[in-house]
This record gives sequence, C-alpha cells and structure tokens, in this order.
Amino acid sequence: MGAQVGVVGGGAWGTALAQMLASDGRPALLWAREADVVDAVNARHENPRFLPGAVLHGAVRATGDLADLAALPVLLMVTPAQHLGAVLGVLAPQGADIVLCAKGIEQGTGRLMSEVAAAAAPGAALAVLSGPTFAHEVAAGLPTAVTLACAAGAVQWDRLAPVIARPAFRPYYSADVIGASIGGAVKNVLAIACGVVEGLGLGANARAALISRGFAEMQRLGLAMGAEAETLAGLSGLGDLVLTCSSSESRNFALGMALGADGERTGGAAALLAERSTVAEGAFTAPVLARLAADHEIAMPIAEGVAALLDGAISPRALVAQLLARPLRAEAPRG
Repeated sequence: MGAQVGVVGGGAWGTALAQMLASDGRPALLWAREADVVDAVNARHENPRFLPGAVLHGAVRATGDLADLAALPVLLMVTPAQHLGAVLGVLAPQGADIVLCAKGIEQGTGRLMSEVAAAAAPGAALAVLSGPTFAHEVAAGLPTAVTLACAAGAVQWDRLAPVIARPAFRPYYSADVIGASIGGAVKNVLAIACGVVEGLGLGANARAALISRGFAEMQRLGLAMGAEAETLAGLSGLGDLVLTCSSSESRNFALGMALGADGERTGGAAALLAERSTVAEGAFTAPVLARLAADHEIAMPIAEGVAALLDGAISPRALVAQLLARPLRAEAPRG
C-alpha cells in the first residue's frame, strides 16, 4: 500500500510526525531538503542530523523530490514558517488536505501560516495542527494531545482525524484556525523571554510571572485578530506556552537562555542564531508581533522587549528591568 500522507520537512518535528504516523505500520512519506537526511532515513531508519537517537519505523520512507508528494491526499507542512509559501508554490498540491504544522508568522507580510497557504495553494483544504509537542517525545510514542483546527469544519475533521490520530497522539477538534495559528506563533517569542529569565538566574517566580503576563498578551492579540478565547486557553495556546517556556529542549527557550547568560551584552542574538543548525522561529516572529501590536493598538510589552533584544537595542538585564518598571495597574481590565 502506498503512502496516503506526506510530511514536508525533514527536521526534528517533521521526522517525529512521520514516525508517529507510521507507528501502526501505515506508510508515511517524508520530504527532506538535505540529501544526507534522505539517505539516513531510507538506509538506516534514522535522522542523526535533526532527531538523533530515534529509531524510525520501516514504514517511514524519505524523498528529496517534492513531486513525489504532490498527488497525496493529505500533506503535513512542517517546513520553517518563513519558507512555507515558497515550498507550497513548488509543490502545487491540487485538492489536498494541507495540515499546517509550522508555528510562526511571515516576517515580511505579517500573514499567518493559514493566510500564506491559502494564497500559495488556493485549491487546498487547510487545517492547523498545534499544541504542546516536543519532537523526541512524539517520536518515542509518549502521550501527546494537540489541537487540529479545520478551516472546513466538522466535515474536514471527520476526514482528517482518523488519518492523524494514533493511540498516543490525540487530536482535539477546533474550527478556529486563527486562534490555533496565533497561539503557536506567540508562544515562541514568550519562550525566548522565559529563557532570558532562566539565563539570568532570576528564578521560577519570575518565569511563572512571564508565562502569565505573556498569556495575557497572547489573548489580546488573538482576540484583536478574530481568535476565540477558548482556543487560546487550550492546547494550541496556553498548553503549548507552558511547555515551551519551561524547558531548554525548546529551541526558543534555549536561545533566550544563551542570551541571558551574558546579561549585560547587547547585539548577541545575530551570532547565536548564525551558529545554530535549527530554526528558532521566535526570532523571526518577535518583530512581527511588535508591528501587529502597534497596528491593533494593544499592549504587548514582553513581545516588544524581545524584539528590541534581538535587534541589539537592549541587553537582557535591561529588558527585565524595563518590564519591572512598567506602571502599576490592575491585572485584568475593570468592567
């Protein structure tokens, strides 16, 4: 039996999703840009470059040719957010269910991934898969729950859920594509801030405060852009935020930790990003959030501070001092 699901992107998350899909023996076809990844998956059932230590199921096969996936009925798009439009333009899927798994906002345009995909593949049915997911845990078959937001509603959910769900991988239905997209993007930026707090050694109290106040920023932006509050409080919003802001296994948290380790330094982000082989999407998303906050006239001081930090305009320690010096106010608006 040939593959019915293609996974576009051979990084850690794409490889983990292919492994999860193949866990019951159903074939999954993984596209990777890197020839060594394709060879390692097919010859040795591993991806040492991006997911070291994981032994892949024999039903996972890899290809370096996007045309091999173009006719598949379900495509999971796991390319970095800034490259989604270009890859979809080459892939040119016709009538497929496209499940967006990258978490970010297009830097130049401020478009959500669903908006990018709708423009690049107008004939496709779009869905967003997002939630608290560390790749190595999904690949190991550990219990995971996610939001699967379907633009076409329950009919699309009925079609996709049996294809994606596995005993240890449980999707929950939503029709709120905007909310699922915003939660996954904003949490990456907040994770950088929490990593800075960890790198500075400021303690668990400070990290918990940042998560809480960051969630308030996520809610403000999401509601301003048409998201539902319930989605933002669910797996793709608060759930993913808590996970990503609490562990150095998150690339964004790890970037913040590295920045915070030299608390007085400004301008260190560019060098740190240049030496990393994996993408910390929050670095691209932070300046976009600052622009969106201004456009919607909402307060997002944490996101704006992270954008300034990444731009070299402020040091990690000055970022924290700036947040602590904000005017005293009510935690929630008074009715």
